[in-house]
Amino acid sequence: MTTMKTKSSIRAMTLILGFLTILPPARLAAQSAGRVEFLALVAPTGGQPEPVRQLTFYLLRKSVEDIRKEALQQGPPLELEKFVDTLDVSPELKAWMKKHQSVRLSGEDFTKGLAPADIVDIPEFFKAYMTHNEAYRGAGFPEPKFKEKDRVSNPEKYKDQKEEYEAAIRKYIAGAPGSVQGMDLELVDLNPYPKWKSLEGKEGQLLETRAFTLAEQRYLVARTSTDLDGHGSFSNVAPGHYWIGMFGAEAISGDIHLHWDFPVTVRQGETASVELSNVNAARSNTTAFNSNN
Repeated sequence: MTTMKTKSSIRAMTLILGFLTILPPARLAAQSAGRVEFLALVAPTGGQPEPVRQLTFYLLRKSVEDIRKEALQQGPPLELEKFVDTLDVSPELKAWMKKHQSVRLSGEDFTKGLAPADIVDIPEFFKAYMTHNEAYRGAGFPEPKFKEKDRVSNPEKYKDQKEEYEAAIRKYIAGAPGSVQGMDLELVDLNPYPKWKSLEGKEGQLLETRAFTLAEQRYLVARTSTDLDGHGSFSNVAPGHYWIGMFGAEAISGDIHLHWDFPVTVRQGETASVELSNVNAARSNTTAFNSNN
């Protein structure tokens, strides 16, 4: 009797094992796969969240940020100092740009950041300041005592009087900081900032293209587009750690522009639910390039 029971148990186990071995591989994979469902919302400043409609999202094995870093290694980066070296400006101005890591010669932040010594010692700044304050000559504004003829005939006198004048200008600027405001209008033709921003934009587009190509070749798991309610999903995803990301697009609502690079974990046979919002959005792509330069 015991022998018969043992034989029956062996037959049953054999049948079960046999059944498992004939299950299609696709069915086995489906049983072990998971799913990702997400809702994408964007809210303007002071407004209510709105669904992110019909935008493409990607499920990736690597974060968008890290993919961009990898893509950045595929080509030489845009370097501000090399750009400065190409400019037709004085050595003093080039040194100032490199020190401040900025080529922006306009705006209130620029003028407020100028020290009296910067204005006096950098030829372009001094010329712009003097031109802008031409109307204030004779109203307490320092007047030069040195004469050009003394440069050769009496160089020591020329040097001393020029230094006295420059010291007086520095003192005047320190006491009248408002006299600096507006001097950037005299630097419009010299300002290399628009050219630098154009180069940054082209570099950013090139980097985005390289990063997207790299993602497609190595790290893309799936892609989907959100519906009119902002919902999206990825099906039949193997268990593991992923990122929900975007390339070449932003969610826009009013003054807010967002994209996401959000980590998500997929577990066997389970659905991972994610809400993408202003709170967990990634930093703007443009932070890879300093917009204040």
